[in-house]
Amino acid sequence: MIYPTLKTLMTKVDSKYTLVVAVAKRARQLISGASLPLVDEEDAVDRPVSTAIREIVADKVTYEHVKK
Repeated sequence: MIYPTLKTLMTKVDSKYTLVVAVAKRARQLISGASLPLVDEEDAVDRPVSTAIREIVADKVTYEHVKK
């Protein structure tokens, strides 16, 4: 079973598009080394996308819509 479920993730954001953008942006930050993971890494081989998803579920990463 996949954890966290999509249903759980959708309680943290307003749309699937927002979820994808937030996860991708945070994963790029982790890859570039601009920031350390905000949650304990359960497995040393965790991919940046998995870490980003766990950070969103833990409310360590949030987003803000910018009006143009």
